[in-house]
Amino acid sequence: MKLSEKIIELRKANGMTQEELASKCNVSRQSISKWEADIALPETEKLLILGELFHVSMDVLLKDELTLSEVKEVHNCGNNAIQGKKQEVYEGVLIKESVTDDTIIDLLNVHKIELWNTGGKPKYWTVLFFTSDKKDFPEQIAKVMGTDPENGGNWFVDFKAGNVKYIVFRDKILKYQIGNQSEKDYVCAECRKMGISDGEMNWSE
Repeated sequence: MKLSEKIIELRKANGMTQEELASKCNVSRQSISKWEADIALPETEKLLILGELFHVSMDVLLKDELTLSEVKEVHNCGNNAIQGKKQEVYEGVLIKESVTDDTIIDLLNVHKIELWNTGGKPKYWTVLFFTSDKKDFPEQIAKVMGTDPENGGNWFVDFKAGNVKYIVFRDKILKYQIGNQSEKDYVCAECRKMGISDGEMNWSE
């Protein structure tokens, strides 16, 4: 099933006109028409908007072999819904150098890669903006997070799934409900025990 066909089906299933979808994506109605006619492809930024709007992964949108009937989610984006089983999606940012086994990247859908200047050594970190629909992703990444005993610290990765925020160290998974201050305070206290400063705990929610 082509991307163009998926956009048509998702738009109609959610009771949206081309004009309404164009407004959500900050493009013209003509752009939507071209996407649906398979004349042009959405830019990566617009694909991310479509994925968030319709609650589908980039894999589902881009892989022709995956049909919408195989999407195990419930979509409530418009007046109607596409029925199925709910699938949890983890979303976050990972510094590639923080893991001890690069094969963990096979569990990620990487949407963007950036190089961040560290101001020290190494000069750059490779930063991956990702989603993952692997059910045991927190447990898997906890096995490969690096430690930094030389500098008295530990690597961690933060990501979220729905309303739950995860902070994951090597063999240690912390999480809290976003908006629950007491749970967040507990997680922050545990992070301090792991050598994390308050300045490093400014993760996004």
